Amino acid sequence: MFAFLTKHRPGYGPAIGWFILSTILLCLPGSRFPKYNWLSQIQFDKWVHIGLFSILVLLVCWGYWSRTKEKRSLTTTFSLFAVAATLYGIGMEHVQDGFIPNRSFDIGDIWADAAGALLGAWFSYRQFTKKPL
Repeated sequence: MFAFLTKHRPGYGPAIGWFILSTILLCLPGSRFPKYNWLSQIQFDKWVHIGLFSILVLLVCWGYWSRTKEKRSLTTTFSLFAVAATLYGIGMEHVQDGFIPNRSFDIGDIWADAAGALLGAWFSYRQFTKKPL
């Protein structure tokens, strides 16, 4: 489906860039976001979290896949990346609650982060092993 992922081997550069961008976005003050609009009706915030974390895990898995010689342990490694990303999401919720103006801890965001991380790991496994789960 995404053949360019298996043709190009970029290392961890894209993952590091995405991690930095995600951290910046997650640390924006709450006053930068609209208070109420149609996006809140469709839970747009949760979809953003799913997207941020699925792309983050996909890029980390892509970097790992492009650098490792050991292809047998991809399932375990990709799962660990998903767990690490979820822990990062939990940490960022605490940062938002304690240090970012007009932001608060939201358990729903953690669930969205975890869902995105799992989605990224699942897609990576399918893409880089060519095996269905």
